[in-house]
Amino acid sequence: MLKERAKEYYNQNYNCAETIVRAANDEYNLGLTEEAIRMCGGFGGGMGCGKACGALCGGICVISSKLIESCAHETPELRKSCQQLVSAFNRILGDTECKHLMMKYKKPDTRCLDTVLLGCEALESVME
Repeated sequence: MLKERAKEYYNQNYNCAETIVRAANDEYNLGLTEEAIRMCGGFGGGMGCGKACGALCGGICVISSKLIESCAHETPELRKSCQQLVSAFNRILGDTECKHLMMKYKKPDTRCLDTVLLGCEALESVME
């Protein structure tokens, strides 16, 4: 299950984006290389400045990896799937911005694990 894999990766000190991508790579057999996964690292912490949540950005990376065969402009279902993820994120977590989500979900002992796990729910709802 995606949440279980995500919890394992998050507890290995990966950030929200890295965690979502690593867990989804396992769960959905995306075939991403370590190099490809490392490219997602900069999305953690809302791109380091509290903007779009890293778990959301990681989810967008997962959707892109799953759907795009050659390029985004040749993948008509991509936009709808990304919109669905943003909508699910807002519905489940109440926001998409890291700085707002941190105020609501971040805990000293588990950091942003709750956000990541809820982000997994949002991603799973789109990947089904």
